[in-house]
Amino acid sequence: MACNGLTVPLIVMSTFWGFVGFCMPWFIPKGPNRGVTITCSLCYYLFWLIAILAQLNPLFGPQLKNETIWYLKYHWP
Repeated sequence: MACNGLTVPLIVMSTFWGFVGFCMPWFIPKGPNRGVTITCSLCYYLFWLIAILAQLNPLFGPQLKNETIWYLKYHWP
């Protein structure tokens, strides 16, 4: 699946937003707020998921000069 440190937050947040998105509308009276609850929970979950998964594979790493890389290669303990 994912990294060991990411498995628990992924399961917990997916369960929480799944509960909010699918179970909470049963407790809200019929009206426009029911659809808003589902839409908001979906948007919050997708935002959180994209933010977490973007950290797993960043687009670019730290930018180092050649001198810094050389220094680290030969002088780092």
